[in-house]
Parts: sequence; C-alpha cells; structure tokens
Amino acid sequence: MTAGRRRPRQVWLLALLAALAAAALFWPPAPRPSQPPPPDIALQGPVDRILIEKSARRMTVFRDGRALKTYRIALGFAPEGDKTRQGDGRTPEGRFRIDRRNANSAYHLSLGLDYPQPEDVARARAGGYSPGGDIFIHGQPNGRKGQPVLRRDWTAGCIAVSDPEIEELWRAVAIGTEVELRP
Repeated sequence: MTAGRRRPRQVWLLALLAALAAAALFWPPAPRPSQPPPPDIALQGPVDRILIEKSARRMTVFRDGRALKTYRIALGFAPEGDKTRQGDGRTPEGRFRIDRRNANSAYHLSLGLDYPQPEDVARARAGGYSPGGDIFIHGQPNGRKGQPVLRRDWTAGCIAVSDPEIEELWRAVAIGTEVELRP
C-alpha cells in the first residue's frame, strides 16, 4: 500500500470524526439546570418560601421565586414516607406555614410548622391514635456548643440545621412563610 492511499476503514473513521466535530460546532448547548446558590453565601433579607426535599436532605429558601440559599438538613430518625402518627420518626410531607417561633426551645431556636393539618387530625382520630405535632425547623440540641453538627437523621420528625444556619433563618423567616416538604 502506498503512503497516499488510506484504507476504507480509516476513511470511514475520519469522516465520522469530521461529522462529530462539525456537529459539536453547531449543536446548541444543553440547557444548564438551575443550580441553587452555594451554601457559603450569607442570606440577606426576608424569604417568602422554603422548599424541603427530604430524599436529597436539602432545604432551599426563596424570595420572589428565586433561590437564595440551600442548606443541608437532618430529618426524623425514620424519614421515608409521610408522618402519620406521633412517635413514628417521620418528617411530614405537604404544604405548611411557619406558625410560631420559639427562642427558648430545647434546640437552638426553632420555627414551628402548622402540622398537623385538619386532614391529619381526622385520619388519626379515625385510627384511634395521635397524629403527633411540634414539627419545627431548628438548630442543634442545646448544650452542644463547639461540638460537631449532628448530620445523620436524628430528630423525632423535625428538620435540623446547624446553629449558625438557624440563626440566619431566624432573622429571615416570618410567621406565615410557606414551607413545602417533598418526599
């Protein structure tokens, strides 16, 4: 074979590479998914919505539809599924509102959710058990200053963040703020 002649397989491969290179030049880029802001940005001003994604262990706060900050969270000790009764260790799912603030809780600051909802109470009453309650977004247990943040799922059904994070949320979250908890 002479130096100027190429084998058919080589020609086919070169043609394929040329076609791929041309397609890469003219193919529109894939849309980038909306990424929440990095967690090291300080939260500035009020928030109007909180989204908690249980399976991702992620809480994102929003203002006017725009993600402001994302936090890593810990949940109830048995987090899969919706809360059905007191003591089940599950974190509820659905739409709620912040309905109280407790600066003197057993955990560093807490923001209460309006759980149980009327349908939770009716279901529990029909089943002859308590739906539970006192679901909060809160910091670490009091008395843990200087100790590592508890990141595994450890609460009785609440949403836990670090103490500096709950302090930041405390300043930005008002009574009536919407909270959506997704599986």
